Amino acid sequence: MDHCDECGFTYTTIAAEDLPRRLEAAGPRFVATLATIQHPRRRPAPSVWSPLEYTCHVRDVLRVQGERLALALRTDNPQFTPMGREERAMQYAYNDQDPQTVLTELAEAANDLAHAFGALSPPQWNRTGVYNWPTVETRSILWLGRHTVHEIEHHLMDLTRGQSAT
Repeated sequence: MDHCDECGFTYTTIAAEDLPRRLEAAGPRFVATLATIQHPRRRPAPSVWSPLEYTCHVRDVLRVQGERLALALRTDNPQFTPMGREERAMQYAYNDQDPQTVLTELAEAANDLAHAFGALSPPQWNRTGVYNWPTVETRSILWLGRHTVHEIEHHLMDLTRGQSAT
């Protein structure tokens, strides 16, 4: 996947040197967006996550991507384990979590991941791992970073889709 038709994100528009800045911006952007939503736990439809659930998901994506990055730096072409998106939402009761705590944790995870990407040497960007989405495929660390930025952008859109500020 190099382009998302739903949100318009194109992976190749993000240069490696821009990844840390884009990741660091996630925390403040989620804070600002969630602040506009009066009922962050409200689901727009039974099968659609609430803004808080999407925020928890992005926090966990950032953490998991950090683990995957570290693994790819230690191991040649590792198989990345699926994060269990739906299972996590239920296991950790995403919609019952404190929004301020989640936002703080998201910002910390984003900053940690930005620092990790910022510390990469040019050859490290080409290290790979086997990613399971959208199909099982060997992906570079650069793709991993770009995909993480896509997750941020896409789910910021999801926060406001179907929500009313009043």
